[in-house]
Amino acid sequence: MADDLTLPSSGHPDTASKGKEPAARAGFDWWSEAKGLFWLVLAVLGFHSFIAKPFYIPSESMLPGLMVGDRLVVSKFAYGWSFVSPTIPDPFAIVGDLVLHKPVESWSVQLPFIPGRIWGSLPERGDVVIVTPPGSSSDYIKRVIGLPGDTLEVRGGVVFLNGVAVPRGPLHFRDLAVDANATCDPLQYPGARRVLADGRTVCHLPIVTETLPNGRRYDTVDLQPDSPGDDYGPVRVPASRVFLMGDNRDRSADSRFALGGFEHGLGGPVPVENLGGRAEFITFSVDGRATLNPLTWWSALRAGRAGTSLHPERTQ
Repeated sequence: MADDLTLPSSGHPDTASKGKEPAARAGFDWWSEAKGLFWLVLAVLGFHSFIAKPFYIPSESMLPGLMVGDRLVVSKFAYGWSFVSPTIPDPFAIVGDLVLHKPVESWSVQLPFIPGRIWGSLPERGDVVIVTPPGSSSDYIKRVIGLPGDTLEVRGGVVFLNGVAVPRGPLHFRDLAVDANATCDPLQYPGARRVLADGRTVCHLPIVTETLPNGRRYDTVDLQPDSPGDDYGPVRVPASRVFLMGDNRDRSADSRFALGGFEHGLGGPVPVENLGGRAEFITFSVDGRATLNPLTWWSALRAGRAGTSLHPERTQ
């Protein structure tokens, strides 16, 4: 029959393949792996540059709302994109920090100043923003207080916008837990460290609530009546600039202080091009007890901070 199977002469179907060696095993494709890694890194950097990036709180300048050890999400597109938006790794800085243990300002390369923003918009008063000080590559986190055209002044710790005092609520106190990331240093917060009846150690901070003209309100720390930033201005905020302040008013290097030097401030109103994005919410927070042992990671999480919005509430 025409469709009968013709067998090899030995009668065994596999005899025809006898003598053939199996195909050589393919070697590891280093080039394909390198290309895949390259595109992965590029995608991560693109996301960090144009969509959102994580941010770590390294200082206490935004107490009581933000603590050292908080991890945030920062939206990079909130005000459009500028020369500070791209995340460009600096391999020399990374090696210097991790391998040589030399202090570095940032792991990223900062582009030279380029005026303007792509699809740019101004922030709203009360926004918490990431800002790169002019001539620097480090990131600060501050609150927007003054917008272009505003006249801003600080008298005795009270902020005045266009000649009108920003309303302040009554002085009250808040206890923040003391831990490895929030030490309540007696030199910075004299008399604030206390031990409660239940044995917990807390930082007893004086709090004043401010309400901006647009109805957004937030808490500030008012430690002393005569700190260097308690009297400032008046200054008029130029076009395309914003005035930024930290919520921990007596422990914040912000627009009230000079660039560089001892003060490490922002040097007055900051160009909007230097805003890197808007802080959205806390992803998680750690108290500083975590080690390389994964068993310590869960216990180092601060309870109740994950998911906290960083958009101030509005009273009207």
